Amino acid sequence: MWHWFLKGGPVMWPLLLCSVIALGVIIERLLFWVKESRIQESALVHKLLHLVERGLFEEAAASARESKDPVARIILNGLEHHHFSLEGALEVVVHAELKRMKRYLGVLDTIITVAPLLGIFGTVTGILVAFGSLEGRIPDPKIVAAGIAQAVITTVAGLAIAIPTVIAYNYFCARVEDAASQISTHVTNFQILCQKGKTKHADQGVSV
Repeated sequence: MWHWFLKGGPVMWPLLLCSVIALGVIIERLLFWVKESRIQESALVHKLLHLVERGLFEEAAASARESKDPVARIILNGLEHHHFSLEGALEVVVHAELKRMKRYLGVLDTIITVAPLLGIFGTVTGILVAFGSLEGRIPDPKIVAAGIAQAVITTVAGLAIAIPTVIAYNYFCARVEDAASQISTHVTNFQILCQKGKTKHADQGVSV
């Protein structure tokens, strides 16, 4: 393997860096989503929405404070600021949660573009080496072979990095979209039920 790496020429070093970064990001994101799946508390979210619907905002906030579920954190932030700007409070925390989920995806997107370009660059330099050996003298088969090897190896390396990276990138994007859809649904339900709970709470206050 190391022999082929050296045959690829100097372009293999930035390709190696791309592969290490991509692998590191993929592992980090996989661990992130495994952790996210473990901290989800669907039953708690439904309980919070039920409490909000009944106008029991303090009880709902107390129940949400100990949870690490992203939706529960969003609901908690909304409950803590519902007297001032519910929509603004929700928008800020939803943006923060989505940003956390999208972290490092831009790095993978960059590597998907850069790795094949580096492979092409290595191909061009390898061809130049091969053709350079043919100018003005008896061609040296070893130099020609080395140039062709460099061209082929860098192309393969660039594609070998980009293909699994684009698969991982699309998978993580799909996870983010799915989470964003769930968050959007819960936030909309929370806003509706919060208004309903405020109305019920006000009615109870009037009747008293």
